Amino acid sequence: MSTDRSSAPVETGGPDDRHRWKALGVGLVAAFMTLLDVSIVNVAVPSIDRALHATPSDLQWVLSGYALTFGLVLVPAGRFGDARGRRTAFVVGVALFTVTSALAGLARSPEWLVIARLVQGAAAGVVNPQVSGMIQQLFRGAERGRAFGLLGATIGISTAVGPLLGGLLIQLGGEEHGWRWVFFVNIPVGILAVVLGWRLIPARPAGQPDRHRLDPTGVVLLGVGVTLVLLPLVQREQWRGAGKWALIPLGLLFLAGFALWERWYGRHRPPLFDLRLFRLRSYTLGSLIGLVYFAGFTAIFFIFTLYLQVGLGYSALAAGLAITPFALGSAAASAIGGRVVTRYGRPLVAAGLLVVILGLLATVWVLRDEPRHSVPLLLAVPFLLAGLGSGLVIAPNQTLTLSEVPVPQAGSGAGMLQTGQRIGSAAGIAAVGALFFSTLSDSRGDFTVAYRHSLLLAVAIIAVALVAAVVDVVAGRRHSP
Repeated sequence: MSTDRSSAPVETGGPDDRHRWKALGVGLVAAFMTLLDVSIVNVAVPSIDRALHATPSDLQWVLSGYALTFGLVLVPAGRFGDARGRRTAFVVGVALFTVTSALAGLARSPEWLVIARLVQGAAAGVVNPQVSGMIQQLFRGAERGRAFGLLGATIGISTAVGPLLGGLLIQLGGEEHGWRWVFFVNIPVGILAVVLGWRLIPARPAGQPDRHRLDPTGVVLLGVGVTLVLLPLVQREQWRGAGKWALIPLGLLFLAGFALWERWYGRHRPPLFDLRLFRLRSYTLGSLIGLVYFAGFTAIFFIFTLYLQVGLGYSALAAGLAITPFALGSAAASAIGGRVVTRYGRPLVAAGLLVVILGLLATVWVLRDEPRHSVPLLLAVPFLLAGLGSGLVIAPNQTLTLSEVPVPQAGSGAGMLQTGQRIGSAAGIAAVGALFFSTLSDSRGDFTVAYRHSLLLAVAIIAVALVAAVVDVVAGRRHSP
């Protein structure tokens, strides 16, 4: 497989060149909207419970069903964009996301809301690999780094500010109906993104032969494998007993079958995912760093929201405001990291991971005396530090991971990278959340102790990502002339 970064020409001299930054802006808005819905609904759960009389299982599916279907369609959707054009996939995905957002906001029963969330998650999974693929297609060199920097800032901010925006919307809309505005807010944004996306995102070039079949067997094998791995993770609280964990090795068997099938299928026609991408050290180690980092990164906000709202009695709005320093630091550092990543490479990611670890350890140190008042203020500086580090991880790592991926595989390559991040997020929340609740039980309801202990586990997980980054740095220096 060629790893020549110039294997596909850059769109220049035409409307695509003039409007590519505008097209990226539309993509980033859509990505922000879809990624925001991963976390924004968390603070709306109590209101949904009261309004729809939902069971705990219903509420769990409202939260986890979105993440499950999101991760399920990333690779097939990315491959579809590679083969049939990113504009079509993007516009259809955003339109479906907008419609299902409206249906979720209009829900009159838990079952209605769960179905809307499942389809909404699948729509989000269609949209996101198109944005990464579009960056690969339209930008090169330092410009690509800046574009991925903006995408990294979008990912970091959307993850961190979800609880804040959710709290604001619920406060403005009222406890009874405010949760509906968490979904309705997507409608005008989605309509605008559909219109502008169709106008600004480049279509598949006229006359380009459509030789790509979409490998239905590969889609089924990957889909079943990802589902079996994710399902016990996202349903860990509702499915009692150890039997559910047997699904994970079964899912891994399906994923192994997927790998074998893709290897055979790729000898005859373009596969769903080209396994030769894993021959690239940048892609393999970058994907591992992304998977492990998201396992620790996403879990931080999950346990922090529980700590503040359930443990210390803060409102949803106050809990969201407490995360703002992290979001601001992540946004600023992502923009900077995107500009300098081509100069510093993987050492920049390693430095960012180290800063994240130091910020989280500072958080543990600040909470050593178990304060109960002014906790958001006490954690502002450590969270700002951790956010600055995170901004140097997400965007630069994505840039470096996809740097050698040929443009014809950009969508499926980005989809596999993001699938790993979804699996990492689910696994991290399961592991860190389990420690949080077990410590809470052992300490007789001491939320500060539970938060400190589970945060240390998140730090340990992120340290594994740091080891992978250091391995890549050392390997790169050995192979450098």
